Amino acid sequence: TLKGRDLWVLVLGRFPTHHKIGIPEFKYVANMHGDETVGREILLHLIDFLVTSYRRDPVITQLLNNTRIHIMPTMNPDGFEATKVPDCYYTRGRYNKNGEDLNRNFPDAFENNNASIQPETQAVMNWIKNETFVLSANLHGGALVASYTFDNGNSVTGSSKGYSRSPDDDVFVHLAKTYSSNHASMYKGTGCDNRQTFPEGITNGYSWYQLEGGMQDYNYVWGQCFEITLELSCCKYPPADQLEQFWRDNKVALIEYIKQVHLGVKGQVTDKNGNPIPNAIVEAKGRPHICPYRTNEQGEYFLLLLPGTYVINATVPGFKSMLKTVEIPDNTGNFSALKQDFSFSEVSTSIRPRVPSCPKTPLYQELTRASAAVKPTLHVLVLMTAMLVIFK
Repeated sequence: TLKGRDLWVLVLGRFPTHHKIGIPEFKYVANMHGDETVGREILLHLIDFLVTSYRRDPVITQLLNNTRIHIMPTMNPDGFEATKVPDCYYTRGRYNKNGEDLNRNFPDAFENNNASIQPETQAVMNWIKNETFVLSANLHGGALVASYTFDNGNSVTGSSKGYSRSPDDDVFVHLAKTYSSNHASMYKGTGCDNRQTFPEGITNGYSWYQLEGGMQDYNYVWGQCFEITLELSCCKYPPADQLEQFWRDNKVALIEYIKQVHLGVKGQVTDKNGNPIPNAIVEAKGRPHICPYRTNEQGEYFLLLLPGTYVINATVPGFKSMLKTVEIPDNTGNFSALKQDFSFSEVSTSIRPRVPSCPKTPLYQELTRASAAVKPTLHVLVLMTAMLVIFK
């Protein structure tokens, strides 16, 4: 941070020090607004609960054996320390030492937000780049709701209708409902005052209010990681004697949400000699990401998908695509997504596929320009073509 404080992350799992093939990476981040303190405290409780339950509770033991869990209790320790007088609604401790809101500070997929990237933001961006995160949540305060991507939008994502829909909207709705339905009261959707209600305790981020440069959209577009935002308390900085109750209210939901990292399908893409192929594109047909989801250095991919039948498309740039139809069950209880590998017999280790470009400029702007340039009847065709160009 600007004041020289470290951002601490604790990693829990059977192999906490390094990534293991087939074991998905999960993260919780709290306190990115320094005056929103509940998430910071309950993540410390969660760490204690996971560690003390290992080898005592069979479910927690399985969860830790099959998941690598990263926990960052505070992303903005400077803001937390600056909050001298706790307040339920707002203090200057929300911001970092530069007076910047970290949840408006990430690159945005829809417009140039010209943000001066802060050290805390850069550290998290580097972290996302260096790990194969699959699922995440960031914990906030000031409301009681599970909010999901997109936070920003344009005509391509349907924001003109007041809802900014991602290609994986069904998965995001499921993830948000998983948390709210397992929370003590979030699912009731009553909100914090009479003006604000959230059916089933969830909301599309854009439907609630438009947000530019948010962390959850950045995770999804550039990090290949599904993240939702959890608003856990009407009061941003409640009295200490309420913390135990907040932990009890969230305990089950925090665990059930982690289990969702095992939704869908995972596998490896290899060459004719069985060597991993990094940077191969692997996506479910019909839901291409604007920045194509690619395999990591071990040739691994993870796709969060609800139970059902899907066609998985694996592409090594410069070679023919490979399609496989998969029937995905709900495997969250077994702590392992469906496994589906791809072997490219015509590719050898000596051929390194070029890395598909994924610019840091707003990607959805290009689609808007394309659709605005033609008659409405051609909109769908142009959007599909633009998606295909980016996908390739």
